[in-house]
Amino acid sequence: MTAPVGRASNGHAPGGYDKHAYEPFAVTVDLAVLTVRDGVLQVLLVERGHEPYAGHWALPGGFVLPHESAETAARRELAEETGLKDVSELHLEQLRTYSEPDRDPRMRVVSVAFAALLPHPPEPHGGGDAVQARWLPYDTAGPLAFDHDRILADAHERVGAKLEYTCLAPSFCPPEFTLGELQQVYETVWGTPLDRPNFRRKVLATPGFVEPVPGAARLTGGRGKPAALYRAGGATTLHPPLLRPTPEGRS
Repeated sequence: MTAPVGRASNGHAPGGYDKHAYEPFAVTVDLAVLTVRDGVLQVLLVERGHEPYAGHWALPGGFVLPHESAETAARRELAEETGLKDVSELHLEQLRTYSEPDRDPRMRVVSVAFAALLPHPPEPHGGGDAVQARWLPYDTAGPLAFDHDRILADAHERVGAKLEYTCLAPSFCPPEFTLGELQQVYETVWGTPLDRPNFRRKVLATPGFVEPVPGAARLTGGRGKPAALYRAGGATTLHPPLLRPTPEGRS
């Protein structure tokens, strides 16, 4: 008897593949959402309302639904946790996949982690099974549930490295910003002060990094004249790179 087209004579799909021979597992997304608030690098955390890790702080996230891609799920979770109606223009990038077999005590769960950057975000509200959501200083965030300490550290390192070679820093700023606000992003993420004249010279000498907003200025609280406003330029990479200071000297 000839097997039906598309089906081997042993009842399996061509090539011997049998989906029931593999243990099922879940896919989640976890979000390391960073912002600069009052000169401090802060991260969005949620307090878990259910086991496992009930009462512990964790990164926001959730399970990927059957009809979703990982990025679609990440943007859905980002909107739910921040209360923002439109997150399509926010910087969101895939960080890496975390797949240790015992990372979740409930079952085998593989997480696709994302890093997100928000300028001047609203106060968050917990979505799903979260008791509450808060912006907390990065330096005091932890210990976190699951392997979220590792995910958060990886996100911080990724962002810090990308500030050196890409035009990522304005993603932390409002659409129009001063060079002082831009410098604060670098100082906050890198955790080190920068020389102001040197920083200004490097930024303005980098083609396409920022562009001035004609006729716009902002009072900065000092006694000098209002600071000129800039917006992100059209470049995506920095040539030359804006390297973070070494222990022997400052940028």
